[in-house]
Amino acid sequence: MGGTLAAALLATGLGLYATDSGPFRDNYCWGAWEANSGPSFLDDGKLDEPGSHRKSRETATPSAGHPRGSCWVEVTSGDDDDTTQDAVRFSEKVTVQVGPLPAAKAGRHDWLAQHFHGSAAPLPDGLDGMVGRHRAMLVLPEECDVDGTPSVVTLRGESWGDGSAGRKPMPFAIGTHSDMARLLLDVANTTMRHMGCAPEEPLTISSPFVTVAEDSEILGDPLCRIPGVRFELGRDRTVRFQEQVGAVTDRLQTCSLVWSATPGSEDEPVAQYVMTSSPRMTALFGGLPEGEDHGLVRATCDGRETVFYGHVQGAAAVDLAAVKRSFKNFVASVGNRIGCRTEGKA
Repeated sequence: MGGTLAAALLATGLGLYATDSGPFRDNYCWGAWEANSGPSFLDDGKLDEPGSHRKSRETATPSAGHPRGSCWVEVTSGDDDDTTQDAVRFSEKVTVQVGPLPAAKAGRHDWLAQHFHGSAAPLPDGLDGMVGRHRAMLVLPEECDVDGTPSVVTLRGESWGDGSAGRKPMPFAIGTHSDMARLLLDVANTTMRHMGCAPEEPLTISSPFVTVAEDSEILGDPLCRIPGVRFELGRDRTVRFQEQVGAVTDRLQTCSLVWSATPGSEDEPVAQYVMTSSPRMTALFGGLPEGEDHGLVRATCDGRETVFYGHVQGAAAVDLAAVKRSFKNFVASVGNRIGCRTEGKA
């Protein structure tokens, strides 16, 4: 009798999970997050507004045999009864990706532009990753590598309004740096347990964030305030270019340049400059073509292997001489700052 009852309860529980109802409805991303446990997109209070609802989706839980996975949580708001021309629906979506890096060169450049963005700050306490208000990235321990390629966990937030003028992207901060770090580590610790590569103690953060990116600003000369890094893009166009100076430490330096084609459009990556000497972070550049002509060189700085990376695309990439000159000067300037010997002259 007891076994029959237990089986019935188990079957009922599985059914509730499959239909996203009952006591399991408040769990997201393989059980890593729960409702009312952090940032506003998980707050049930947001669902009290008319027409508001939250939905989610996830792939199979990442495992040793299938190390890739993704999930997302989306909150939509707006009055469903408003049928006027001015009616607008708003959506906020948080997406998680788990698994090894993209293998293709173009995919890797896009990934690096997203996750080494100047708006993100490095994680404290020796963790290898970066966190911003709407993006985050963590490199998992070497035990989680797949065929020698690092596995990573990423978070990305996006928001938009959808009305008579069409769908338009809108600013969206998922939460504070601490909120983002907690979300990131909750997913990382959960998936590492399932993948069989979790460390003995879960990853945690106890120190505050000490390096926070500056606000973005119009393209400067020199770019990123790095001597010798500059592009001639025309005065009438520079207002559409925004640079973001990020971390500037002995082990990490980042800067991003993006282009906004029209007000309200999504930013398009234009230039990305990164210096890193963390072993797990430098591993993220493995497999890409190396050399000054490819925008990727390595040097030994204070006994640490250091990567210097620069990638330029779009209008700024037309002048190849400026691209090569700027990268060479980036390597020389940052290399001199952190006390390592590199070729080139700023």
